[in-house]
Amino acid sequence: MIKTILARLKQKHRTMKYPDELPVLPELFRGYPRFEPQKCLDGCNRCVEACPYGAIELLAQGSRPRENRISIDMGLCIFCNECALACPGGAISFSNEYQLATGERDELVAVADQGHKRAGALEEKRLKLFSRSLKLREVSAGGCNACEADTNVLNTVGFDLGRFGIQFVASPRHADGIFVTGPVSENMREALLKTWEAIPEPKIAIVCGACAIGGGPFRGSPEVNDGACDLIPVDLYIPGCPPHPLTILDGLLRLLGKI
Repeated sequence: MIKTILARLKQKHRTMKYPDELPVLPELFRGYPRFEPQKCLDGCNRCVEACPYGAIELLAQGSRPRENRISIDMGLCIFCNECALACPGGAISFSNEYQLATGERDELVAVADQGHKRAGALEEKRLKLFSRSLKLREVSAGGCNACEADTNVLNTVGFDLGRFGIQFVASPRHADGIFVTGPVSENMREALLKTWEAIPEPKIAIVCGACAIGGGPFRGSPEVNDGACDLIPVDLYIPGCPPHPLTILDGLLRLLGKI
C-alpha cells in the first residue's frame, strides 16, 4: 500500500486537462490540410496523381492553372502525406489542427481560402437528454481495428472519457446512439442496421474514420458498402485513418455542447 501511495504521489494527476488546457501534440501529427495556391506550378497535377484514394481535386477558378484551387476531401483522405511529398512547390501541408469533426458531410471537403466549419451541438431536445450522460454502442463494421484502438484509448486514465458522462455500452438497448467504425462489409451490413434499429428514439449516429465515412482503402470493393453514411442518418463525422483520440474527443464534446 505504501509503495502504491508513493507511486501515485510521484506520478501526480495523469488525466489531461483538456478542454480547459490545450493538448501537446506529437511533432509528426497531421491535422487539417493547408494550401498555398500561389505555390502551385503551371500545369502541375502531381498531388492529384499521388493521392491513392482520389481525395484531391483541382477546382478551376481562373484562366491560368496557377489560379486553380485545391480541395481535399477529408472523408476520403487517409492523411498519408503523399500529396505534400509529391508537390514540387510545397503548396500542400498538414497543420496540427486536430479539431476535424463536423456535423455535415460537405464540410469535410477542405478548400483553399475557405475556413473549416467544426461540429456544432445537437438540437435542443437531444442536447437536453444527452449532454450530461451519453451512452454509445460501438459497431466495428469490418475495419482494421485502428479506429477502434484509438477510440479505446479514450477510456484510459490519460483521457478519462467517463468524466464527461460519455460511456460505451454492451447493448444497443442501453445506448443513446451508435458509433460506427469500418467500411461496413457485406457481412456486417445487417448487423449494423439491426443495432441501429434496436437503439431507442431519440438517438444519434456517429461515424469515425475514413472507412466509416467513405470506404477508405476499401472504397469501391463489392464486399463493402463504402461506409455507413447512406445507411443511417449521421450526426457527427470524425475523419482520419485513424482519427487521433483528441480528434474523436473534440468531436464528441462539440456534439454535446461542451466546447
